Amino acid sequence: QVQLVESGGGLVQPGGSLRLSCVASGFTFSSNAMSWYRQTAGKERELVASITSTGGSSNYADSVKGRFTISRDNAKNTVYLQMNNLKPDDTAVYYCKAVVGSWARAYWGQGTQVTVSS
Repeated sequence: QVQLVESGGGLVQPGGSLRLSCVASGFTFSSNAMSWYRQTAGKERELVASITSTGGSSNYADSVKGRFTISRDNAKNTVYLQMNNLKPDDTAVYYCKAVVGSWARAYWGQGTQVTVSS
């Protein structure tokens, strides 16, 4: 079965950095694009960044461009989100997402909390 396990969240001061990881299993990771989303209470989950299966192309939300970098290691079945110059508005639960199979079913991890506060 498909599993996505995020880690790396925590409490960080404004201007600080964190790197999130998402380890995938149960599907052919190297064949799938991957994405990071985030959600705060009372708001819809929003796309933060996505990356193609080979890692050759990525896209970012305007709010994180120039500060966040998505990457992947297909040998380790892992996608990363490097977050620099963090701001209080980046506080959220961060989720990784995979869309798998011919039915294009979406799978989500359990999420990891990122809190940016002084």
